Amino acid sequence: MNLDALKNQPRLLLEAQLKPIAGTRFQPTGFPDLGPAQYKLPDGTDMLLVESAQSMANRLEAVCWDTAADDWVEPLRGLPCVVVTDKSGKPLTNSVLEAHRLNSPYILEGQDKSFLETLKRELAVGDLAPVDLKLLAQVLLKYDINSLLHGVFLAKSDIAGGRMRLPRALTAFIEARNVTVAPSGGVKNDALNPSGDTAKGFGNVPFHREEFCGPITAYFSLDLALIRGFGLGEEVERLLVALALFKILRFLRDGLRLRTACDLELDGSVQVKRPAGFALPTLQELEPALPSLIRKVADRFAKPPKTIVKFEA
Repeated sequence: MNLDALKNQPRLLLEAQLKPIAGTRFQPTGFPDLGPAQYKLPDGTDMLLVESAQSMANRLEAVCWDTAADDWVEPLRGLPCVVVTDKSGKPLTNSVLEAHRLNSPYILEGQDKSFLETLKRELAVGDLAPVDLKLLAQVLLKYDINSLLHGVFLAKSDIAGGRMRLPRALTAFIEARNVTVAPSGGVKNDALNPSGDTAKGFGNVPFHREEFCGPITAYFSLDLALIRGFGLGEEVERLLVALALFKILRFLRDGLRLRTACDLELDGSVQVKRPAGFALPTLQELEPALPSLIRKVADRFAKPPKTIVKFEA
């Protein structure tokens, strides 16, 4: 696995063409006050947001976690994260799966304040001092390496005045272009009481739905300049780049069932848009390389790498 072509490059940009695994229609993400996120380009092209950046961040995290083993997937074992348990020690959630990572209320707002106190101590800055993002990066590497790629905002005022935030280094989203609407609908039938009170779940209930057709593209951007700016050294940088590539390729292999009516697959190979000349490693190359990359920087992680926080409301 050769990552040398990425040295001194500001960004790694990848694109992947997707298609429905069956048929031609797909259901995009939707928003309560908007519905489907449709828009037009200046030239009039009809566009559609299929999956948002915030949702993609969560999906790129999810493919790293083995829910059956309740641990990182095998190639990533040994990476640091914060695990939340109940008072009996049963795992509840963790910083990999929580939407806001370390800023999860299950990590910072329970009765167990041990990790909150750790963050307050290790991220302490003066009231008039600027935020030290290199210090934040060191602490994230120690306790939750995932946040170095997907960003975090520690919004609590007693942690450096609520100013500790790190932007995403890895951004992804999915769009479709030249889209057309495929309207359809149906009826929830009640054979016993067709005219019953629908507010209580009785009666026949007609409904409509909109799906879409059109070419779909997934976009991935890795901010290499930001990663170098963390000041964590070349070995950590290589691990972060390899971890980001693992997330992308694992998602494209295993994570494309976005919704019941949006089950996609890769259509062709992943395209490297920048930098020119970079040969994208395969998942089969990344998986055996990652354990060695993890071991090389393991002394920078918390001991043990999983920090336990007990949650009681």
